[in-house]
Amino acid sequence: MAMKKVAIVLGSKSDLEYIEGAKEVFEKFGIPYEIKILSAHRTPEETAKFAKYAEEEFEVIIAAAGYAAHLPGVIAAYTLLPVIGIPIPSSDLKGVDSLLSIVQMPSGIPVATVTIGKAGAKNAAYLAIEIMALKYPKLRELLKQEREKMKQKVLNG
Repeated sequence: MAMKKVAIVLGSKSDLEYIEGAKEVFEKFGIPYEIKILSAHRTPEETAKFAKYAEEEFEVIIAAAGYAAHLPGVIAAYTLLPVIGIPIPSSDLKGVDSLLSIVQMPSGIPVATVTIGKAGAKNAAYLAIEIMALKYPKLRELLKQEREKMKQKVLNG
């Protein structure tokens, strides 16, 4: 069975720098991904259309957004795919506003939320792979190997 892609959706091209770590993780694991620039506020129709039809191409959606950070929640409202939100530290509040916007979803429309910024992007990628590992046993094995490498790095300095 062919693996579908992971969508990485950004609210703005200026957020590209924050997702480099996610791209690295996906490339290390051989996970296909596609980056899309969509805005909950500036391109609402295009965002809704993407989310409504995302299941045809994607397995998991990662949505990174700053300021009001409605993008992950809007996408989650239109799809049953897992949505992982990355708060971007783009405002004077250094991403805390984004974190609260993403994590405070109403009951029944969940968005998994990771830490603010670049570390969040890496964790979003790992969480997406963990979700996909439920379907693809090869990914589960690769994750086990990765965790062992992390462990050895700590133990061996």
